[in-house]
Amino acid sequence: MTSLVRDLAPQDEAAWRTLWSDYLAFYDVSLPASVTARTWARLNDPLSPLGGRVAVVDGRVLGFALHHHHLSTWAEGADGYLEDLFVSSDARGLGLGRMLLDDLVSLARARGWSRLYWMTDEGNTRARTLYDSYTPSDGHVRYRLQFEADQ
Repeated sequence: MTSLVRDLAPQDEAAWRTLWSDYLAFYDVSLPASVTARTWARLNDPLSPLGGRVAVVDGRVLGFALHHHHLSTWAEGADGYLEDLFVSSDARGLGLGRMLLDDLVSLARARGWSRLYWMTDEGNTRARTLYDSYTPSDGHVRYRLQFEADQ
């Protein structure tokens, strides 16, 4: 088995869309096609702060880590935010989630980010086991207001 992590590329669109659909289904979320299209466009825009890394095994894209960074009022450097991490159900147990997270940690250090953070559903025990091996939860509770797009 040959595995690697690399930047998401335009030729990964079909594989990414399949994984993205599975990711949304995992969280029982439905998004308009326009949101998925915009996310894909942002991932491929070199001026966008949104970035994507993929886990590839024997030439097949089997996981992704979507991230961005932003300024912080709590540190001199930027913060990195891992927004989405997903590995195909048939590839779980191969260590791809850890590979993707290790890769992002290295990327954060190389880019001079002061911190890297992420969130997950509190019931996602498999992900939490992985995340807890890096650092304990910081105890924050998330609040989110959602607004309808202007019609």
